[in-house]
Amino acid sequence: MQRNSFIVALSALTTLPLLSFSSIEDVIGRKVKGFKVKAGEGRIHGHITLKGVNSNILDVKISGSDTDKDLAIFEQTSLTPGKGTPLHVHHFQDEMFYVLEGSYYFKVGEETFDLNVGDSIFLPKKVPHAWTQVSERGKMLVIFQPAGKMENFFVAVSQLDHEPSPKEMEHLFADNEMKIVGPPLKIK
Repeated sequence: MQRNSFIVALSALTTLPLLSFSSIEDVIGRKVKGFKVKAGEGRIHGHITLKGVNSNILDVKISGSDTDKDLAIFEQTSLTPGKGTPLHVHHFQDEMFYVLEGSYYFKVGEETFDLNVGDSIFLPKKVPHAWTQVSERGKMLVIFQPAGKMENFFVAVSQLDHEPSPKEMEHLFADNEMKIVGPPLKIK
């Protein structure tokens, strides 16, 4: 027992000189300082204009690169009434929406929900879900935990030089840890 304690203590002591030459950020692997993202601005990418599913604008507020991929938060400005996402599944992320402006219609599993300003909704990973913009204009906070590849997905869609076909969207979803399992929601 004493020998094991001695080996553990010796191992810890031998790593201390290495740690002293590393920044604390390198050691813990994530940001150690807070940051501010101004209203109406996106962090890292500026405004991300989507194609395919809808023509909304996403602003990264907290990137997965800020949190060692633990969390990502986006502000979405919705400009396409009657449009939204196809029914899809995130294999690895829980998702949460908080409505800042406008109204939306959501489906989570077999249930449907009307969301208005101040409402929030939780979408568990591996549960099929979709949403459609009801109001003329809207805005939501969109939170993914963990961040996964969502930021990559939004950037890839925005960088297309054309409107993607349904087959292309299916591949983009699959490449970013999601699967389309049904059509978009129609407003009831």
